[in-house]
Amino acid sequence: MAGHGRRLRVMLLFGGRSAEHDVSRVSAVSVGRALDPARFIVEPIGITREGLWVRADAARELLADHAQALPEGLPMEGRLIGGGTTLPGPDLFGPGTADPNGQPVDVVIPLLHGPYGEDGTIQGLLEIAGVAYVGSGVLGSALAMDKVSMKRAFLACGIPTPRFIDFREWDVGPALIARIERELGYPCFVKPANMGSSIGVSKVVDRAGLAGAIALALELDEYGIVEEAVTGREIEVGVLGDHPPMASVPGEIVPGAEFYTYDDKYLDGLAQLIAPAALGPADMAEVRRLAIEAFVACRCDAMARVDFFFEEGGRGFVCNEVNTIPGFTAISMYPRVWQESGVSYPELVERLVELAIERHQRRMRRAGAPRR
Repeated sequence: MAGHGRRLRVMLLFGGRSAEHDVSRVSAVSVGRALDPARFIVEPIGITREGLWVRADAARELLADHAQALPEGLPMEGRLIGGGTTLPGPDLFGPGTADPNGQPVDVVIPLLHGPYGEDGTIQGLLEIAGVAYVGSGVLGSALAMDKVSMKRAFLACGIPTPRFIDFREWDVGPALIARIERELGYPCFVKPANMGSSIGVSKVVDRAGLAGAIALALELDEYGIVEEAVTGREIEVGVLGDHPPMASVPGEIVPGAEFYTYDDKYLDGLAQLIAPAALGPADMAEVRRLAIEAFVACRCDAMARVDFFFEEGGRGFVCNEVNTIPGFTAISMYPRVWQESGVSYPELVERLVELAIERHQRRMRRAGAPRR
């Protein structure tokens, strides 16, 4: 890597406590494969579903042996860190026992989708530890993870988004049902506010299904959201960089199911991922412009995937959400649209590492703290 005379030590954080644990392990395989061993020393650290931190020795051996095929998901087996607690000490990122050569961690890649990874919590830990990390900071991560706050940011910045109603447990009752029917109607979508990969999402077509959908959303999060059903093409754009951020060519999702479900994304592979999307020059320019506006509105850094509905003949592009740690599996849209934009998967990962170091150095200069 330009500007570095030694291999960079990269900590790959994967797994996590959220319902997207398995997705994270699949993403980690692809990223691990992309990190050039001539440039990077990879330190895989797993987080179990219970929140325990594990020095993933089996994963390290597999990543070091490039002649050996990697499994579908990066293995979690290894030594517990911090005596089996859910919060490791700051020495995890420093020299000494963490690395036989005494080299501290240069960059952390947190591939932790969903809560306790994509929502600002792990980012806060890394800020306290004083280590560079890939992706958005605490505020951008938290804002983009919470669908309610994210959509409020869209509205404040004039970015079109589907109509929505948010709720908490004590809001549930006849008045909420009446408001949903009056303002949104059927069909509509009910979701937990803080979750990804379509987990806990229900399409509701009548009053009979609404109560169950709301209950499911509240099982997964304290906050829920009901959105209008938008009839339109599903368009996704990758954003990369900070100054200025760049937008990829857009891609299009054609769901294999009634809507883009978890199984459709990661298990049965029935969805079609089309890149680049078949859009005219004006529409392509517009959706890329809106993607960058959404990225900036949510105070994101380095990377995000921005998802739209395209109402042809209607409102045009309607921004659904921003994902600050998009999927990095072999079939994920984020690396796919960047490949179509001329950035290969290994180049994309390397650029994200560079951006993490640059951002960390900017922050350290402003804080007056010593650089690591």
